[in-house]
Amino acid sequence: MSDKELRIGWVGCGRMGTAMARRLVVAGNDVTVTNRTRAKAEVLGELGATVVDSPRDLANCDVVFIMVSANADLLDVTTGPDGVLSDPSSAPKIVVDCSTVSTETSATVREACSARGAGFLAAPVSGNPKVVSAGQLTLAVSGTRDAFETVRPYFDQLGHGVTYVGDGEVARLVKICHNMFLGVVTQAMAEITVLAERGGIKRSDFLEFLNNSVMGSTFSRYKTPAFVNLDFTPTFTPVLLRKDFDLGMAAAKKLSVSMPVSALCTELVVSAIGAGYVDDDFAVLLLEQARSAGLSMEPENIKVDDGLSGGNS
Repeated sequence: MSDKELRIGWVGCGRMGTAMARRLVVAGNDVTVTNRTRAKAEVLGELGATVVDSPRDLANCDVVFIMVSANADLLDVTTGPDGVLSDPSSAPKIVVDCSTVSTETSATVREACSARGAGFLAAPVSGNPKVVSAGQLTLAVSGTRDAFETVRPYFDQLGHGVTYVGDGEVARLVKICHNMFLGVVTQAMAEITVLAERGGIKRSDFLEFLNNSVMGSTFSRYKTPAFVNLDFTPTFTPVLLRKDFDLGMAAAKKLSVSMPVSALCTELVVSAIGAGYVDDDFAVLLLEQARSAGLSMEPENIKVDDGLSGGNS
């Protein structure tokens, strides 16, 4: 069976799920999609995807991708009454979960898939819809190597970097470690930016220098517009970041790994939430750092390249 003959199912058409599924549809794959609110899935139907009413309708697909919001949602769309595993006569060959869920929930779904003879891959992602559209999505994947190699052509269509990290649920820890690093880097970036501005340097000038140096990165460039123009439209909130820090610190305790910098950043994120930054982007750590330094920041209101504008759509 060639890759093009595989029947692909997709569950979850939120902002992230739609952006990811769109890449598979536009690439010419046979994709069937479903979403709790059918109207959201119809956007992909207009591009050529088949739209169905429930995850149960995807049981005959070869590979089913899932992108949902929480543990309960993943359980519902897999083991629930209308889940992809609910048809007693049929089940997908491989289920791929790209959501950010707990290790325990992931293991439960893996066991349920195994009982139905289906493979299961944990494949959490790094990015947001704009990153997906730019072709810069990255994925960490764990499960059997055979299942990974079967799905790999589709992972490659979703983004530019896919890493097989081992068996079982280890990809979940990779994602948690990644998100903790996001918080640590953003806090460090906030501190040095406040120091530079307090010394009379425009944020845009300092960050342009930083991004052009060996210390610049895709991430620092991507966050520069938020830092310069104080636009904290959420891509990832402090509340979600705190959840991942809590999970990471619990894993560190279990594995006897000292995490002094991460522990401090956890408290700084908690402080930001306490200050009312609940629905903003986690880049608001910049404002909290400025407040602690007695610095009042104003948006520079200039156009700044986020480093993604040249990506593929």
